Amino acid sequence: MASTYSTDLSLELVTTGEKAGLWGSITNTNLQLLQTATSGYVEVTLSSGNTNLSLADGSSSADGKNLYIKVVGTLSGNASLTMPASTTGGNANRVFFVEDGTTRGTAAESWTVTLLTTGQAGATQVPLPEGSTALVYSRGSVPATTLGMLQKGMTSVTAASKVAYTAVAGDQIVVDTVANPVTITLPLSPAVGDEVTIMDGSASNGFATNNCIIARNSQPIEGDAINDTLATNNQCVTLIYSNATKGWLYKSTNQ
Repeated sequence: MASTYSTDLSLELVTTGEKAGLWGSITNTNLQLLQTATSGYVEVTLSSGNTNLSLADGSSSADGKNLYIKVVGTLSGNASLTMPASTTGGNANRVFFVEDGTTRGTAAESWTVTLLTTGQAGATQVPLPEGSTALVYSRGSVPATTLGMLQKGMTSVTAASKVAYTAVAGDQIVVDTVANPVTITLPLSPAVGDEVTIMDGSASNGFATNNCIIARNSQPIEGDAINDTLATNNQCVTLIYSNATKGWLYKSTNQ
């Protein structure tokens, strides 16, 4: 009877009496896979579109089996990283870290990176904020979930080259309105507890001169179906999503 393969890491499971003379090689490969799953590091280059990770049977070089994945590269469009939902052995459950090391295109662009499990719908993908590190749980047929944002993202929006930006959950956005007002659009389909921080990083002509408009993107802000405006220099606010009735609430503000 031929070997079978485990779920998750797809380790080779040798049937009793089979693979004579090959046990040493197979066992060593399995041990390498276990080492990869507990301490492995890999860099995956993104550009645009989808990049699929691998959980190939018995492969010690399959990138999806690493504990720590750093995404790198200069984006030319929105990009996603997909963990397989299954292996030959069945449902694949994976817990792993993802660090963002990408360059999100030119100053005028705002390309995004999302994390997902094979077959997952767009609205439930996990956004990876620029410069962040996340702990992710991919549960096979169940959508990928962010267990924690270990290092929140930090991105800059400079009005001289970009006057609009759509935030993702976990974003910390430094806004420079020296040249023009800027519109920050909140996430379209937020989950309860999602947060976005917006701060005035202008050297001059800050929010009091050129306002920062917060576009609600179909969700209420403090229960009202209207956008909000930040109009105080050096202002810094954090919004947290509460529910469909109240929408986004100000968790903190320094003004």
